[in-house]
Amino acid sequence: MSKLQVRAFLYQLGTFASLFILSRYLIHQYAGLTGFWEPFAAFVIATFVGPKFQAVKTKDGEKLFMKWVFSKNIKEIG
Repeated sequence: MSKLQVRAFLYQLGTFASLFILSRYLIHQYAGLTGFWEPFAAFVIATFVGPKFQAVKTKDGEKLFMKWVFSKNIKEIG
């Protein structure tokens, strides 16, 4: 794995974890879900809402890109 692939993985993991914890807290406080459904709903929300990071080899070298459900275009990071 290259340095940018590791960075993309860590960004992906960090955003997923933070969105999962936030959504699980909000579901616990405001929704009536209990048991298995609480973490499952938080997982689904974090998966769909979280941005996707990917390291791509281009002719200019390897670059890091991000795609998000709330943004139409793909953004280059760094």
